[in-house]
Amino acid sequence: MVTGSGTQAEANDNERPPVLGWREWVSLPGLGVDWIKAKVDTGARTSSLHASRIEPFVRDGVPMVRFELHPLQRDTTVTVRCEARVIDRRPVRSSSGHVQERFVIETDLEARGERWAIELTLSHRDAMGFRMLLGRRAIRGRFLVDPGRSFLGGKPPASVRRRHRGRKATSSRRRKSDRGRDGR
Repeated sequence: MVTGSGTQAEANDNERPPVLGWREWVSLPGLGVDWIKAKVDTGARTSSLHASRIEPFVRDGVPMVRFELHPLQRDTTVTVRCEARVIDRRPVRSSSGHVQERFVIETDLEARGERWAIELTLSHRDAMGFRMLLGRRAIRGRFLVDPGRSFLGGKPPASVRRRHRGRKATSSRRRKSDRGRDGR
């Protein structure tokens, strides 16, 4: 190994991808979701988002899907109504071994100060601990994962974190993004 300024070893250190913990707070700006707690799951190929009332439709010849999501864990009072273009329907094998055909959408993800497009399958994850799984395709080449650490990208305001733990936020006022795109 060569030492000193500008060495190959230093260049490699400077090019190391940033690190994610096993769980992170992320945003889905294209869906109107400011904060959602995601489990970073390198065992899952694709990323998955908890969705309910999934309804396919066609707009101007383009396959679309409309759905609702509750971005806060253990809290169904905040509902975000979403629409997205369907890019595929794929069979996905769950961790329990069941195969289910799911809609696949593409949307932007923000994590650790970066924003990029990812594919998400829509599934009913209500019984699962996290509303979102961030699979290895979404993070390949962008991040390393440290399974012993959490929330390396920072945390949302305390009021959001309290709601994720199932307690009410101190303010009863809901933000526009909490109500969804149509203001409901």
